[in-house]
Amino acid sequence: MLVCVFGTTTLAAEPAGIVKIATGQVTLERAGARHAVSPGTPVDAADTLVTGADGRCGITFRDNSLLSLGPDSRFVIDDFRFDSTTHEGGFDSTLKQGKLAVVSGKLAKHGKDQMKIRTPSSILGVRGTEFVVEAAAAQ
Repeated sequence: MLVCVFGTTTLAAEPAGIVKIATGQVTLERAGARHAVSPGTPVDAADTLVTGADGRCGITFRDNSLLSLGPDSRFVIDDFRFDSTTHEGGFDSTLKQGKLAVVSGKLAKHGKDQMKIRTPSSILGVRGTEFVVEAAAAQ
């Protein structure tokens, strides 16, 4: 009798994006813990990126969306799903405070309402564009 046993190695899910640039104070909050951020740090849904007074951070997402956070920013990746074959999915995020510059990727270009960015006072539905958003800190 011949028995074949296949390894039970679990493949890690592909991250939503990768930090390309991080200068000054930049941290990632994940599952209640804070981590220092440097180029190459993976980011995923439910992560929060926080920049200090001297911090800046650039992220490239799997759909080729490019996001840049300015100083004193707090950005939450609420949800990120992307099918590289069909370009279906969704990208929902919240800019709680600070400044965010965006060059949207395949998700926003593929379908209406596949990319949304919330601020304390508005919701932006994005479709194939470049823009800057600024949110004041909560009073």
